[in-house]
Amino acid sequence: MGNNSKRKDVSKKAINNIPSFLSKYFWDVDFEKINLKDCRIYILKRILEYGDEKAVSWMWKNFTESEIKNALCNFRGYSQKSANFWAFILGVKL
Repeated sequence: MGNNSKRKDVSKKAINNIPSFLSKYFWDVDFEKINLKDCRIYILKRILEYGDEKAVSWMWKNFTESEIKNALCNFRGYSQKSANFWAFILGVKL
């Protein structure tokens, strides 16, 4: 029984935390406090603006297309270049 509770804790931590290779996109905050459950839009915004191929691949596996479109269309702070690129990829009009 003790092993099951440890497994639940480990899997919960794995679900909420983002991989360490993404830390370079969160230079201005305590990376350890960012989690996938509570910071979804924030994480998406950083990947859409600064993400490399590995980060974008991770994004597609962890977010729905609807979430990604929402982050692009309803939040500010993207460069013109990033906004236009993602609008084209996602087939949305900004």
